[in-house]
Amino acid sequence: MSRTLSALVWLVWATLAISTANAESVAPIAWQSDYGAAMDEARFSRKFLLVWFHNPQWSAEDAKFAAAVFEQPDIAERLAKSCIAIKLPVDAKSFASGEEITLLKHGAFRELLDLPGVAMIDLRDKASPHFGRVVSIFPFQERYITREQLRVMLDLPTGTLTQRTLIWAVRTHPERPASASTDLHEVLETETQKHSIHQASITLQGHHNWGSRFHSINSRLPDGLVSQEVCAESWPGQNLVEAAEECVHSWRQSSGHWDAVSRQHVYFSYDMQLGTNGVWYATGIFAQRH
Repeated sequence: MSRTLSALVWLVWATLAISTANAESVAPIAWQSDYGAAMDEARFSRKFLLVWFHNPQWSAEDAKFAAAVFEQPDIAERLAKSCIAIKLPVDAKSFASGEEITLLKHGAFRELLDLPGVAMIDLRDKASPHFGRVVSIFPFQERYITREQLRVMLDLPTGTLTQRTLIWAVRTHPERPASASTDLHEVLETETQKHSIHQASITLQGHHNWGSRFHSINSRLPDGLVSQEVCAESWPGQNLVEAAEECVHSWRQSSGHWDAVSRQHVYFSYDMQLGTNGVWYATGIFAQRH
């Protein structure tokens, strides 16, 4: 064997050995079972609380899911750094306002649809408007969350449940559009929320009053940046995750919208709100250079 080939073989072996060592060094997830204690620990540690609601009758499927997702080194490492993890049966009880309730039926978890699934509660900063709020969910309605989808969820920026879910849907689209890959901007966050609420309140999708909103937004952006907007709506009756994915799918069908969604911008924001007609209305606003 030549020296060059020997060196190459050694380098490959060393790389594999390091990768294996790193994988083995990630400790298994320490799943907790006491909701109150886990909440306290997450608050004290300034972390998210990740809740896995499971159906005890799905034990075989859950074991395969855990091995394929939670036990993967990249997921286990992210969880260890950012979350306290708790695994609860779907009928787990807790106390709210002095009354025992089924935790999954609490309003905070309504987007889990009374189903097994995962939820993230932000307990990192008491001064944040998101403190103590459920900020990500994924109900196991027809499928488990995948390893890639959970990785994206764990890496989402700070925001509300609706903001983060729509950003998640953009980032997990198979074509990996780049519009949600930069930084959020507070002006755009405010405006996407306001316009999503407006669309939902009149149950009509559209760039309503964009002429005046365009100039107002631009005047509050730095460095002469210019805003651009996309809007979409879900089908009636879709849950939050389905609706977010449907809105991104809708943008994909329009070359003009998809050009905006797929490109990287200086700043971005997304949000969505539910109308009384059961339709979710989505808004994305981007800040770009001339």
